[in-house]
Amino acid sequence: MSLPIIIYTDGAALGNPGPGGYGAVLMHAQHRKELSGGFRRTTNNRMELLAVIMALKHIKTPGLPIQIYTDSKYVCDAIEKKWLFGWKAKGWKKVKNVDLWQMFLAHYEIHKPKFYWVKGHAGIKENERCDVLATTAAQSKPTDVDVNYERYEAEEKNTDQSTGSSRLDF
Repeated sequence: MSLPIIIYTDGAALGNPGPGGYGAVLMHAQHRKELSGGFRRTTNNRMELLAVIMALKHIKTPGLPIQIYTDSKYVCDAIEKKWLFGWKAKGWKKVKNVDLWQMFLAHYEIHKPKFYWVKGHAGIKENERCDVLATTAAQSKPTDVDVNYERYEAEEKNTDQSTGSSRLDF
């Protein structure tokens, strides 16, 4: 049996929504790769999920065992508790981040990674490194546009204005 590819991921958003970033650390045998990127306006959950997607995109060989460690219950539970597959079967009704979940599924079908939840900010070395990568990317005044999020946000704003409803943000 092959050594597993070990992946740690994290996402961050300053303000949520606000500037955001993702970070990932991939390790296999003696190899190590760090990934990060930022967007000018997004959410924490989107960055948590994007970190996983970006990590999986970097794996070129299908069939290797993959272990993904994340401090995101949103991501981990959606997969390990099979919510994601129910959302898909029901046509993605009332599901946020459908664009990213669909992108994730394409990579999931190829690699079939196993997910493990880890407590954030608990001194787990690689999780802490991902937090630094994600937070640094979010703080770097990113200019990349999370097009689908900004489109969704604009549609929500237009809906609120056209119906005369007000939106409460707590």
